[in-house]
Amino acid sequence: MSELDEEYQLEYFEQEGFTRKECVSCGAHFWTRDEARETCGEPPCEQYSFIGNPGFDASYTLEEMREEFLSFFEDHDHERIDPYPVAANRWRDDVLLTQASIYDFQPLVTSGQAPPPANPLCISQPSIRMDDIQNVGKTGRHTMAFEMMSHDTFNTQEDAEGYAYHGEVYWKNQTVQYCDEFFESLGADLTELTYIEDPWVGGGNAGPAIEVIYRGVELATLVFMSMEQDSDGEYEMKDGNRYSKMDTYIVDTGYGLERWTWVSQGTPTVYEAVYPEMISFLRDNAGIDLTDEEDSLVHRAATMAGNLDIDEAEDMESARADIADEFDVDVERLRELMEPLETIYAIADHSRTLAYMLGDGIVPSNVESGYLVRMVLRRTKRLADTVGVSAPLDELVDMQAERLGYTNRDTIRDIVRTELDKYRETLDRGGRRVRQLAEEYADKDEPISTTELIELYDSHGIQPDMVAEIAEEHGASVEIPDDFFSLVAARHTEPSETETDDAHTDTTTQATGHDDLKEHISELPPTERLYYDDQDRMEFEAIVLDVIEREEGFVVVLDQTMFYPEGGGQPADTGTLSTDDTSVDVRDVQQRDGVILHWTDDDPGKGEFVRGQIDATRRKRLMAHHTATHIIGHAARQVLGDHVRQAGAQKGVDSSRLDVTHYERISRAQRQGIERIANRIVRDNTPVVQEWPDRHVAEEQYGFDIYQGGIPPGTNIRLIHVDDDVQACAGTHVGRTGDIGCIKIRSTERVQDGVERIIFSAGNAAIDATQRIETALSETAETLDVSPLEVPDTAERFFEEWKDRGKRIEALKEELAEIRAHGGTAEEIAINGNGTTAVVERFDADVEELRATATAIAEEESVAVLGSGRESAQFVVAVPDKVDVNAGEVVRELADRVGGGGGGPPDFAQGGGPDVDALDAALADAPTILQQKLDAR
Repeated sequence: MSELDEEYQLEYFEQEGFTRKECVSCGAHFWTRDEARETCGEPPCEQYSFIGNPGFDASYTLEEMREEFLSFFEDHDHERIDPYPVAANRWRDDVLLTQASIYDFQPLVTSGQAPPPANPLCISQPSIRMDDIQNVGKTGRHTMAFEMMSHDTFNTQEDAEGYAYHGEVYWKNQTVQYCDEFFESLGADLTELTYIEDPWVGGGNAGPAIEVIYRGVELATLVFMSMEQDSDGEYEMKDGNRYSKMDTYIVDTGYGLERWTWVSQGTPTVYEAVYPEMISFLRDNAGIDLTDEEDSLVHRAATMAGNLDIDEAEDMESARADIADEFDVDVERLRELMEPLETIYAIADHSRTLAYMLGDGIVPSNVESGYLVRMVLRRTKRLADTVGVSAPLDELVDMQAERLGYTNRDTIRDIVRTELDKYRETLDRGGRRVRQLAEEYADKDEPISTTELIELYDSHGIQPDMVAEIAEEHGASVEIPDDFFSLVAARHTEPSETETDDAHTDTTTQATGHDDLKEHISELPPTERLYYDDQDRMEFEAIVLDVIEREEGFVVVLDQTMFYPEGGGQPADTGTLSTDDTSVDVRDVQQRDGVILHWTDDDPGKGEFVRGQIDATRRKRLMAHHTATHIIGHAARQVLGDHVRQAGAQKGVDSSRLDVTHYERISRAQRQGIERIANRIVRDNTPVVQEWPDRHVAEEQYGFDIYQGGIPPGTNIRLIHVDDDVQACAGTHVGRTGDIGCIKIRSTERVQDGVERIIFSAGNAAIDATQRIETALSETAETLDVSPLEVPDTAERFFEEWKDRGKRIEALKEELAEIRAHGGTAEEIAINGNGTTAVVERFDADVEELRATATAIAEEESVAVLGSGRESAQFVVAVPDKVDVNAGEVVRELADRVGGGGGGPPDFAQGGGPDVDALDAALADAPTILQQKLDAR
């Protein structure tokens, strides 16, 4: 018996007459009421047995099945919780997408730092898992987007202290009983249920878990999270690490809504059950029309589709061949029937995934969740093209967005269309790289590597099957791994470090790396923060608790402070600390583990009573800019759309910047619209209000957009209300919006794909910025001798005239080159006996003139060797098609004589060096060099 075996010896199993067995096919241990059962029930050990034979008394839609589940658990004293967004980084900073219902409560609730919104609770949580992308469409059961129905409890050991919840609600026996009872409420045959033992490990935690199988498909997973990683732990888990029991233990269940709906209907695949209208539309659009015989074969093959799981099957082609053998049909015939349908299923699922991601405000980009939505979008487009679906992709995504109830459907469609335009441009550029790579690998007689395939997809969006097509044309081969898109997604599933975190102030700049401060800080109490009590107050009194001498100055710790520590993109306050005998300058302020550190230029004296004075001008400018940041973000959402979210921010004294997610460039009109709305809010002079509500109350009332600048810890969070904007924020703010004075957007720019930067100034800084712009405009108007309002038209006229003048100059240079080539003083030199001639000449013109003249000479069937010595020695060599001389080799020899280098293709090359004095001698050697090159052929 293994270390965990006793974890599965449940009283409920014993009371209900379950028997523990070992699967004769895969060796897994499972529990069943059927003493004659020999297999665990999961593919490939068994086939789907509910297709055409629904597993419940009634057929349910998604909506009906969701309600059945939630109502069942509400009737059993669970509180229903509204689902969270699929963009998990809206409320946590360690993951990008919601992959399970438990993600809603990690890490604060599961760790016991914060109470759950209810205990026990039930929820149906939309989720997205990229690691299943290759299985979608093939197995009949996998979906990338799905709803995980769940009932959860959060428990602590009896002697545990310091947690946000206490005691036990229920544990394993009750969880399995609830599962049984829910199956029974739907009319399931309980003797067909199997409970497979499958311990769970993830994120440093672990616990026993049970997979619940019914008629060949997994419908639920019951996880009992109760362990944490510990090198001396009692339990060794399947990841090879040891674990020990935690003070907290949590019921984390997962019931797949789509699969429950599927089993209730008994359709060939889950896709017909989940979105039948879309499958029908796609089949008609792609012209997929099966005969009755073909339809019958598809239904029969669907019962074994579970064997096509890339995580289980050793080889996908062999797995399909096995299915073909089972039904005595040619494998190619089966593939011809199934692959178009599998593609249709994937398109429907991917469209739903896109609707979730775009509907929840994820903007396509090159990083993080933005990259993942782009990957799904491009793959969906390729699948649609492959199977012949002609309907626009934005229409397909909109069909799913409408079904899911999103109200931002116009924005979703606009994003899809914009992204497809970018994709086409990327493909044009990337195709050249693929051809080059194919030639390189063909020369090496090697298949293009998976690493190269992933890089091509990452950099250019080139699908692996497209690479294979191009490679074949150039004699190269490609081996595409079955899990290619899972490998790509794995590169982008971890969030990168964010630039700023508006909700946190627990950061250190100078303190970072000073680990020896830890010992001092650990003995000190948290500093009382006075700057939240009265943000306009600039003076205070305090006692010096400690002074730590450093190489670069002193670190002073007070019992309380008005100095704001750097955090949330807001710089630290500066000022002075004074006693009756001395005054020290405060140059920087940081927070570490709740203790605020003041970096000073001198020692005010430990135990001294000090008077603190904030640099009021600096603080007020920072307060104005911080509040203006909230206002600019709020205005940007009104102008650009609700998908706009903060991607970074930095507040300053003279200007600030706010980075926002957006799928296209901000236009001048949009920038002006944002500025107008922002200044309207300033003129309204509304109060800027702070409050400290319970986290769950705040989330329920305002949604997860409150976490624009990061996710604060704790049960209660600080909210800042500015007009209709509400954000969790730890910064300092003005009392009323009118205190800002005015806001001026100075510029906008794209800082990365999918992220726009808005640079602005507030208050006096806005006036200063405006005056600088006016001064520059007035000076320009004086130079042009026009009024300021006439500057744009005048500048445009001058620019067009300048371009025309440039074109005329280029034309004159070409004419001059022709004249030099045909009527110049240089003579043609015969360089061999078969009529090959060359023109060797020095004239000190720019390189463009040299190039034009050399080209004209070569067109007259003479080799051109031209030199110029304006600032350095420069050579241009042009060779006619019929002359067997390599221009690049000639230039290299000439350039070597003047201390430089050069090169180029055989017909045209240029180069040079610094030694102008050696130019003439080099040109004198040119005929000899040409003769030698010809003789060597």
